[in-house]
Amino acid sequence: MQTEEHSIKNTINRFRSFRYALILEGIVTGAVSGAVVVFFRYLLTYADQILQSVLAYGKNHSWVIPVWFAFLAAAAMLVAVLLKWESLISGSGIPQVEGEMIGELDPCWWKIMIAKLSGGLLAIGSGLSLGREGPSIQLGAMAAKGFSRLTKRARTEEKLLITCGASAGLSAAFNAPIAGVLFSLEEIHKHFSPEILLSTMASSITADFVSRNVFGLTPVFNFQITQMMPLNSYGHVILFGVILGGMGIIYNTCLSKTQDMFQKIPYPAGRIIIPFLLAGVFGFTYPYVLGGGHPLVESLTSQHMLAGTLCLLFVLKFSFSMVSFSSGVPGGIFLPLLVLGAVIGNIYFQIINQTTGSLHGLLDNFIILGMAGYFSAIVRAPITGIILISEMTGSFSHLLTLSMVSLVAYVIPDMVHCAPVYDQLLHRLLSKLDPERRNIRSGQKVLVEGMIFHGSEAEGRRVSEICWPGTCLLVSLIRGEAEFVPRGDTILAAGDKIVILCDETVQKKLHDVLQDVCETVKMEAKV
Repeated sequence: MQTEEHSIKNTINRFRSFRYALILEGIVTGAVSGAVVVFFRYLLTYADQILQSVLAYGKNHSWVIPVWFAFLAAAAMLVAVLLKWESLISGSGIPQVEGEMIGELDPCWWKIMIAKLSGGLLAIGSGLSLGREGPSIQLGAMAAKGFSRLTKRARTEEKLLITCGASAGLSAAFNAPIAGVLFSLEEIHKHFSPEILLSTMASSITADFVSRNVFGLTPVFNFQITQMMPLNSYGHVILFGVILGGMGIIYNTCLSKTQDMFQKIPYPAGRIIIPFLLAGVFGFTYPYVLGGGHPLVESLTSQHMLAGTLCLLFVLKFSFSMVSFSSGVPGGIFLPLLVLGAVIGNIYFQIINQTTGSLHGLLDNFIILGMAGYFSAIVRAPITGIILISEMTGSFSHLLTLSMVSLVAYVIPDMVHCAPVYDQLLHRLLSKLDPERRNIRSGQKVLVEGMIFHGSEAEGRRVSEICWPGTCLLVSLIRGEAEFVPRGDTILAAGDKIVILCDETVQKKLHDVLQDVCETVKMEAKV
């Protein structure tokens, strides 16, 4: 009992005093995670060069084709072996990181890093329609977890470092440090505090510095958008946002249905070999749909394509992305969905401009609007999408139109209660995961932060009136500049920041209570 009390005391004292230490640890985490992700990104660049050489050579030498298909089959089998060894490398990796943040998962960090890097390299390097950003986020998070375990940090501090690692992963993958910070706040940690902000900024900026020393200072998408959208075309921005919102609903629904279909295939290797063989077919017939699609975005801005050709490209890229991801191989949906958004933007521009001629010269504008709006509709992280596209294109001159289209695209799926894609994937992961893979440790104490929102159910209620999970204890309440220990009869007010000590096994339940009771605005009228 004394050992547990000592551990709790150390956890609380460390939490109150490690803000500036976290900045230094964020820098270290950013350097380590950034180096891992840069290595992964470099290997993918080299693998893509090999892929393009093989496909080009195979067009003139037919004997290469069966050899390449044999390689793809072997790569699929190897990925199946890696998934059997460590199942939590499946998919993008972002839901796995979110599951660890809420205390539901506790994967082995070094196994994840080895298997994810190898499996992601085989899958993405073979041409499957997958992105590098999800694996990069998981690799960055696991590198940070490894640093935490090796330096014997407390679980509360470890979760903050994992957030830093995830931020560094996105920053190094896309040369987008601000987006890395925002994504870690919007999607991974789902809470804002000075500790999180400062440490993730330090980590993300450091990782970006590491990445730029290897890949240079140019933006990921190397095209310039010089023309601003005239005010009389803003009606198209709103209409386009509505379309993107509807397309986002279709994307999330199709992804769920396709995953259900693949689960009916009895053998995991049978599920995995399908996208690998399709990558071979498309490689020699329609290579535009291969890979994440980074070169495709730039070609959309420099080549004139007819609306019919673009629609065919969208259908094939969309379908191949669904098959690639739903098979369960390591790889993300981040970059492919941005590419799909760019194609939608090009289609909208072509149709409207050929009909009315009112959008002349605005093709590039609608391409970036499509990327930001489609991301917002699917992921439901609009601020991250806006900043991400701005950083990836190297221009912050279009924030108004990006914000408008992202807001509209966000509202449409939210109105019909279409779940964000990573929430949907996390729910599926936890529901299908073997019980022994869950984090079942007890005795590990963590500190969880929450905020009382204006209009929430908790506002104006006593602490004792909230149905907190068992083994939870409110240890701090911060109101303005004052901090005190709340009692059962303490009335919660909007803007209060609360810190709760809990056993790690009930962190998911506590997260649900904070989200539903403290951070959800209730719309009932007050008499």
